[in-house]
Amino acid sequence: MEAIKKYAKKYFIDAMSAMALGLFASLLIGTIFGTAGTYLGPDYVSNETLNTIGTFFTEMKTFAQGASGMAIGVAIAYSLKADPLVMFSCAAVGSLSYSLGATILLESGNSITYTAGPAGAYIAVIVASEIGMLVSKKTKVDILVTPTVTIISGYAVAKIICPAVAYIMYYLGDFINTATEMQPLLMGIIIAVVVGMILTLPISSAAICAMIGITGIAGGAATAGCCAQMIGFAVISFADNGWGGFFAQGLGTSMLQMSNIIKKPLIWIPPTLASAFCGPVSTLVFKLECTGVSAGMGTCGLVGPLGTLTDMGGGTDMWLGMLLCYFVLPAALSYVFYLVMKKMGLIKNGDMKLQS
Repeated sequence: MEAIKKYAKKYFIDAMSAMALGLFASLLIGTIFGTAGTYLGPDYVSNETLNTIGTFFTEMKTFAQGASGMAIGVAIAYSLKADPLVMFSCAAVGSLSYSLGATILLESGNSITYTAGPAGAYIAVIVASEIGMLVSKKTKVDILVTPTVTIISGYAVAKIICPAVAYIMYYLGDFINTATEMQPLLMGIIIAVVVGMILTLPISSAAICAMIGITGIAGGAATAGCCAQMIGFAVISFADNGWGGFFAQGLGTSMLQMSNIIKKPLIWIPPTLASAFCGPVSTLVFKLECTGVSAGMGTCGLVGPLGTLTDMGGGTDMWLGMLLCYFVLPAALSYVFYLVMKKMGLIKNGDMKLQS
């Protein structure tokens, strides 16, 4: 049992969390650059200096997003404590496995090329890293043997699994996105609650959302659920943690409460109920949209709202929807549920005190 827990943590929690960091340092930051570039462009600003800065941001977006596979490869290998040559070789493995996929025939008769993306890179890099470590520093020509074995094994795995992974991720994402369009109330609740809870668990919600290609109003519901967890915990634990804890959770991560949740699971109820309310408000009323990794970030660095801004481009309904679903309702609803539970004696002062 201990061995199972060890490997589950290593490959599922640590590796996936590292993958999320790789995505943040490439795809996600590139998206933010792109948003800045758009709104500093000539369509929005009539100033040559700002337009030039906007062009720089747009160029940085292209390069940053183009390095996504490599960033994932290095990040995962780093989390697995790979030797330097293995780690750097995994940049190549991540790049090739991220871009491999399959041609999928659509109902319209057209076809699209869908890559395995983060999911394919995740699997291929883990295998390549572990195989590379088997030969790393074992020969006198390590500088040739280790990269060769690492890259060849990663390439072989990618060629085998990436087409299947691409199919699975495409149809899983398509199912979730389509189901949300058809049943925005029910799916809005389910997605917001599940993704929000994953955000608070020591698992990467951003990586999962990127893997399945969540988009549209399903992505908006995921963002609302994540925001409800972060803003919710920031507000209801304010008495225990003050402003430092407020910003650490509201703009950082609600994962900081995980140890307290283990001790007293009831403290998870207020922000989770808030997620259940905010998700369908997002899907039914404001139809907020968000894509991939941004959808699983919530208010962390305001990435979720920036993702919605990128996808929707502005407008009164969007701004009002973001204000309510991502900030106001999560805070107000979580606090109301918290007060009710506190009055019932189910939650007490000190239950959400963060470790210093």
